[in-house]
Amino acid sequence: MSEDIRIHSWPCSYYLDTRKQWVSGRLLLTPVAIKFTADKTGELLVNFHLSSVSEIKKESSNLIFSSLTILEKNTKHWFSSLQPNRNVVFNILEHFWREQLLSSQGAGAEAATLQSTKGKELTGLLTGSQKQLEDTAKVLHYQGEQFDNIMRGLNKIEGDMDVADRLLTELESPSWWPFSSKLWKAPLETKPKETATVSDSKNQEGIIIRIPVIITHRTDSNVKPGKLTLFASGLEISDCNSQIIHRFESKDVDDIRVHTPYEISVRQRFIGKPDTSYRLLSAKMPEAIPILEMQFSKKIQFLEDALGFVGARKSPQVDLGTSIWQAATGLLGGVVQPSSPVGGREGMDNDQVQLQKQEKISQEEAKELKQILKKLKGLALETEAELERQDEALNSITTSVDRATLNIDKQNRRIKKLT
Repeated sequence: MSEDIRIHSWPCSYYLDTRKQWVSGRLLLTPVAIKFTADKTGELLVNFHLSSVSEIKKESSNLIFSSLTILEKNTKHWFSSLQPNRNVVFNILEHFWREQLLSSQGAGAEAATLQSTKGKELTGLLTGSQKQLEDTAKVLHYQGEQFDNIMRGLNKIEGDMDVADRLLTELESPSWWPFSSKLWKAPLETKPKETATVSDSKNQEGIIIRIPVIITHRTDSNVKPGKLTLFASGLEISDCNSQIIHRFESKDVDDIRVHTPYEISVRQRFIGKPDTSYRLLSAKMPEAIPILEMQFSKKIQFLEDALGFVGARKSPQVDLGTSIWQAATGLLGGVVQPSSPVGGREGMDNDQVQLQKQEKISQEEAKELKQILKKLKGLALETEAELERQDEALNSITTSVDRATLNIDKQNRRIKKLT
């Protein structure tokens, strides 16, 4: 299915060696291949896998025209008249080629090992679930810290309202009232302690994920490689030298559009001046989109080309938890009691016998699965406890806000009487 996704296409010319001439058409990049289609005939002249590419270079044809060459096995392909410009096409092609090369090396290493067992598949599923739960816990932890900051702010408001109450009492008292000086001095002595408490609220946040990206700002010709870093409090775009280009806090992001599974745009709107918008393209974007969807659920929008990716990603998740736990329980039981069948002792048909023979897991895999399950259980309990704490914090915040509103209304009425 990934072969049908069009990441990008550019109008250009291709040198057809058999006819010794340049042919105009479109260069197309998919997640796994590079293609070229002629404009006049619609014929597919070039179609090769990214993993078969050994070199991508900027060169000149006839010492004048700037061109892009792709060395595929022993064949050198020439592309020229690239739009918007050669650098843009080179940066994007090189990015996806390098990422595909890295993933191919990983796939080759896996193929060289023994055939993966069901235990390894389960370990992979559980590890992925653990990572997702850890990312969720980070976001939830940051949200809890925000609630704590709100509570500190409300406590400070209540303290300020006490000060205002004393000052208004001082103003409302007659001139001969003997305790006026004490009422005036009391709040001044407690003020430094409160400011010191507020200054303590700074903490260090952790990185959720960092991926390499191709950054487009405003025009299509302004393209450069960089990095996208997701924090619990927002996201950061930086160049290859880790110099920050722009940082979006969560509250600053107005919308995130998912154009394809590999391309998104982030925008912050302004009144009276141009919006701040960045378009980000990456081979690793499918790993970041679920986290963005979780953080910016009300601000993220999936466009038409990305809807298929959402359906494909969400459909297996409906019964993912059930399948993982059922399979893990059955297979772990098979290791503990190897003499008994995985699915049960009675009513076992031929299919179940074959499954039992094929889907055995080793003691080491069983231990690893148990460790991951313990971690998942611990994370789930911690998440539940944090959610309960945040529910209590929300109730306290609601009560404090209501109390602060009543106090402010009361003090306003007293001030109006004095004026």
